[in-house]
Amino acid sequence: MPGVASDTVGNGALVPFSDDTKDSLAVYPLHHGLAPPISRLAISWSRGNSLRVSLFASPSSSEPSSTSDDQSGGKVLEVKLGVGDPEISDSRWRQIAYGSVAPFALLQSRRSALSAMMNSSSPYQMDWWEHMLEYSKDITSLLGGPKLPPSPIIEEPTDIVKKGEEPTCLKAAWELLEIFYADKQSQAWLPERLVDWLADYDSLFSSTQETVYGKLALFQKELVNIQVIEDDPRYWQVMSSALSVGWLDIVVKMLRLHGSYQQDQLSNRELENGLVEAVAVLISKTPRLCHESTIGKLGELFKSKPDFIKAWEKWRSQITKLDCSPFWIQCDNRRTREGLRNLLQIMLGNTESLCSATCYWIELYISHFLYIRPFTMGIESMYNLAQKCIQLKPPSSNHKLTGLMIVILEENTEVVLAESSREFGPWLVAHAIELLTAGSEQAEIVLHEERDNLGGISMIELHRLVYAQVLSTHELTWQIAPIYLTSCMKQGMGLLENLLYRQSVQHNDLLLKNIEICRLYQLDHISSDIMKVAGVYHWKHGHKGAGVYWLQQSQDTSRLNRIAQQLFDSVGKSISDESFKQWEGLIELLGSESKPAGGLEFLHKYRDFKKSLQQVYSGKSMDAARQAVVSLLLLMKNPSTPQRFWLPLLYDSLKLFNWQECPLLNVSEINLLLNKLQELSSARLHPHFSEPNLPAEALSSIRLALATNLGRAILDE
Repeated sequence: MPGVASDTVGNGALVPFSDDTKDSLAVYPLHHGLAPPISRLAISWSRGNSLRVSLFASPSSSEPSSTSDDQSGGKVLEVKLGVGDPEISDSRWRQIAYGSVAPFALLQSRRSALSAMMNSSSPYQMDWWEHMLEYSKDITSLLGGPKLPPSPIIEEPTDIVKKGEEPTCLKAAWELLEIFYADKQSQAWLPERLVDWLADYDSLFSSTQETVYGKLALFQKELVNIQVIEDDPRYWQVMSSALSVGWLDIVVKMLRLHGSYQQDQLSNRELENGLVEAVAVLISKTPRLCHESTIGKLGELFKSKPDFIKAWEKWRSQITKLDCSPFWIQCDNRRTREGLRNLLQIMLGNTESLCSATCYWIELYISHFLYIRPFTMGIESMYNLAQKCIQLKPPSSNHKLTGLMIVILEENTEVVLAESSREFGPWLVAHAIELLTAGSEQAEIVLHEERDNLGGISMIELHRLVYAQVLSTHELTWQIAPIYLTSCMKQGMGLLENLLYRQSVQHNDLLLKNIEICRLYQLDHISSDIMKVAGVYHWKHGHKGAGVYWLQQSQDTSRLNRIAQQLFDSVGKSISDESFKQWEGLIELLGSESKPAGGLEFLHKYRDFKKSLQQVYSGKSMDAARQAVVSLLLLMKNPSTPQRFWLPLLYDSLKLFNWQECPLLNVSEINLLLNKLQELSSARLHPHFSEPNLPAEALSSIRLALATNLGRAILDE
C-alpha cells in the first residue's frame, strides 16, 4: 500500500522503503511474534479505519526445532490507521456521530425551506445565522467532555482553579469556529469571547508548553505548604499571569489570601492591606463589553460600546492615579509593593509586563485585546497582531489548536478546511463547514462551486462524502451515512445505492433496516433489488418460506415462476404420496391473505384441492366431496393451471367421478372436463409435451369415469 510501511520487531521492513522517504511515511509496528523470515504478507481492509494484516511464516520457521515460543504458521493482526484522538474513545466517537445527525438534518431542512421561500440558493439575506448559531449550540452541548466531581459545598480558600468538565480539543476547535464564524453578535465583544474560550481550554495547551493554567494548578498544589504567601515570588507571578489573560475572579481570590487580611496582622499592616484592597477593587471593577456568558463574573458589564469606552477611560485614569500614589513609598513590604505595581502595569497595558506574565503567544495575543486594544471590533488586522505575538513568544512546539487559530485569522476558508481535516478529522469538517458559510456569501460561493479537479463536485460535497465513507465502513454507524449522502446532489445517491447494496441480507433485522432506509429516501428500485437478493439467498440456503416471502415482496414474477416450476415436480403425484406434506407447508407459508404471483397462484389453489381430497379419502361427508369438486373445477377453468397437470388432477379425482350416492358433476361440468381431455390429446402431438408419471391405464380410467358420470347426470336431469 503506497505511503504506508510496517516495521517488524526485528527491525526488518516487511515493506521496504528508502531513507529518503522515511520521514514522509507512517510506520506501524507489527508485534507478530513470528520467527523470520516472513514468506508472504496479505493486507485487506477491516472494519472502520483499520487494516487486516495476515503474515505467513516460511515453512522452515515453523518446524518443531524452532526456538520460537509461537510455532504457528502465521498471524492475523489488525492495524488501526492514523493516531486517532486519545481524548475520545471509539464509543464516544459513535455517540458524537449519532448525536450530530439530528442537528445536521434539521439545519439542512431549514436551508431547503428558506431557499425555496426565497427562490434562491443563498438564504443569507434573512436571519440564517440565528439558525446556524442554534445548530452550533446543539453540537457544542453534544461535545461536552466527561463531568468532573462536583465542588464541595464549603469551598476551601486555597481552591484557585476549578473545572466543571474535562476539556477536549474537539470542543475547543468547534467553539473557536463558532466565535469567528457563526456567532455574529460576538463580533462586538470578540476579546471577551476569547477570554472565556482560553479560560475553558488553556489546560489543553499544557501538553506541549507551559501555560497560565499549568502554573496555577502547580501553585495550588504547593499552596498548603507556604507559610507567608506574600513573600513567595511564585504567588505574585501566577497572579500576574492570571490577570494578563483576564481571569479576574482568580486574581481577586488570590489577593484576598494576602497575609495582611489576617486578624492578627490587620492593625499592623493597615497601609499594606489598603493597597492590596485598592488593587483588588480596581480588578473587580474592570469594564467588560459583556454578553450572556459573562453574567455572574467579576467586572462591570456594558452592552454598548460608547458606555464601555467611557467606563474604560475612567477605570484607566483610576489605575494611573493609584500607580502615582505616594502610599507606595510608605509600604514596607517590598514584595507586596513590587507585586501590586506589576499588576497595575499589566492593567495599564505595559507590553514588557504582559510578555513576562504570559507563557505562549495565544495568551499574549488575548492580553493585547484586554489591555492594549480593548476596542477591537471584528477580526480586522488580527492576523498581523498574531504574527507579532508569535515573534515575541515563539512556540516551543506546535499544537493543533494554535494551528487552527492562525489559519482562521488568515481568513482563508479553504485553508481552514484543510487544517481542520488534517488535525481533527472528517467529522469536524463535515459539520463545521456549515459554520464557515454563516453570513458569508463569498464563502458560500467558494465552497459550493463545482470544481473539475474534484470530479465536478463542490468542496462541501467532497467533505460530506469523505465523512459518509468513514461512517459506511463501520457496522455500527453505516445506518447514519445516508443522511449525509443524500445531501450531496452529484455523487451522493450513487454512493448511497452502493452502500445499501453492500449490506448483508442474511440477518433479518439488518435487512429490515436496509429496506426502511430505501423507503425513507424513496429508493423503491433498490428496495426491490435488495428483496430479490434476500429471496434468492434464503431459497438457496434452505429457507424456502423466507425466500418465497421476499420474492413476493419484490414482485419478482420471473423467479416466483421458476420456484413454482420446482414445486410442480412435487405436484401431480398420487394423493397418498408423502411428498404432499413437503410442498403443502411451503404453500401454507404464503398465507391466505397473500397475493400469489405467477405459477404460485395455481399451487395455492391446488393446496385447497388436495386438502378437500384428503377429507374425502378420510371418510368425510358429502359436503367435503362437493367442495373438492368445486376446487377441481376452479383449477381446470383457471388459465394459470399448467396443461401438464390436467391429467393428474383428473386422475386424483376418480373417486369424485365414481361417487356412489349421486353424480357430483352436472352435464356442462363434465363436458368441460371432456373438452380438456380433447385439448390434451391434441397437445400430445407437440414434441415438447411432457407425459405425467401416471399408470398406463390412467387415461382410460378417467374417460370411463367421466362417461359413467355423464350418463348418470343426464338421467338425473
